[in-house]
Amino acid sequence: QVQLVESGGGLVQAGGSLTLSCAASGRTFRSYAMGWFRQAPGKEREFVSAIRFITGRTYYADSVKGRFAISRDYAKNGVYLQMNSLEPEDTAVYYCAAREKAIVATEVEQYDYDYWGQGTQVTVSS
Repeated sequence: QVQLVESGGGLVQAGGSLTLSCAASGRTFRSYAMGWFRQAPGKEREFVSAIRFITGRTYYADSVKGRFAISRDYAKNGVYLQMNSLEPEDTAVYYCAAREKAIVATEVEQYDYDYWGQGTQVTVSS
């Protein structure tokens, strides 16, 4: 069994910063990619950012480019999301996801991923 545990969410004022962390535990597995998705109230879950573990290639939604930065941690089989210049529109539950399958993937689709965390709330006040 694989568990992904997110941390680092919270309440922040607009223009502020937060860093989300995600670490895998349980059965040992190799991540080919890890990513972050978010779901705001009343909206569909959407892609935020992803990183391929071998190449380090990163992917970002247009809405967060230049403000968010994703990085990986091999030792923890985890991923971080540094979020700067936060806006009220960034308010959502943020989910970590991991892909174990060695497939050709876009990294931006939810079906690319095998494991999901429970989510961490990020609230940005105006």
